[in-house]
Amino acid sequence: MCKGGESLKPEKNRKKRSCNRSESIECWLMLAPFLVFFVLFTVIPVLISLPVGFTDFDMINMPHFTGLSNFKNLFLSDRIFIRSIRTTLIFAIFSGPVSYVLCFMLAWLINELPKHLKTVFTLIFYIPSMASVYTVWQLIFSGDQYGYVNSVLMDLGILTSARQWLTDSRYILFVVILVQLWISLGAGFLALRAGFQNIDKSLYEAGAVEGIRNRWQELIYITVPAMKPQMLFAAVMQIVAAFTADIVGRNLVGFPSTDYAAHTVMTHAYDYGWVRYEMGYSSAICTVLFLVMYGVNKLITRVLAQED
Repeated sequence: MCKGGESLKPEKNRKKRSCNRSESIECWLMLAPFLVFFVLFTVIPVLISLPVGFTDFDMINMPHFTGLSNFKNLFLSDRIFIRSIRTTLIFAIFSGPVSYVLCFMLAWLINELPKHLKTVFTLIFYIPSMASVYTVWQLIFSGDQYGYVNSVLMDLGILTSARQWLTDSRYILFVVILVQLWISLGAGFLALRAGFQNIDKSLYEAGAVEGIRNRWQELIYITVPAMKPQMLFAAVMQIVAAFTADIVGRNLVGFPSTDYAAHTVMTHAYDYGWVRYEMGYSSAICTVLFLVMYGVNKLITRVLAQED
């Protein structure tokens, strides 16, 4: 004869499954608006652009299949594209890892602040990623003696005359990378902030029992392993931002920049896609960029993904 408690288990399991199913439906309903727009304006265009890269398409006439000619021209005839690869790599090497470390360190430092200050500083560092700050930076790096950088450096005696920060090819890339770093504290930064807040406090207590004595040891042996999902997400976001950098350069130093100093692969795709309307060639550029980003993301995922 079964006990009374055991007879209730199937009913409890059914109720639990019903609740989980109901919560799942609610989650999908809340995600539905984003998913619809994501599929319509991201997934479908990306899928269409892959075959378009093998055609000659000007948005007026029907696409004409050209095979690998667009890709051959990219690597064998297009000197600006080759230069844009170099610029993009420099941009990604300096802005990607530095921005990622900056996001992590700022999120860690903010997490150590009192509760009422956490929100304030999170907002302060996140706002630049949403705001259009190019006018302010153009004022800061203005090429006359009234530009803030020129004015300060001349007052200190470091410079004897104003420098053309936004038009001289020697300084353009440095300025663009600096501004990109400033506005790069976006979704990755928020993910890391959330990661710090969700760490189980009992892990630190257990660490203290095991011999951890300072904050640096806590960071290395507890915080980082506990935040691998958020760190992976932030790394992917920073990689995407670094390799697709374009808007900052065009808004800050103009299009095209002097001697193509800030001309990235994404800028090259914009040039052929929305200025010359050579969509086939532009799609080929984006395909190459997509493959490179996919390879880098897979590498980062291997490094940061949680072990089973």
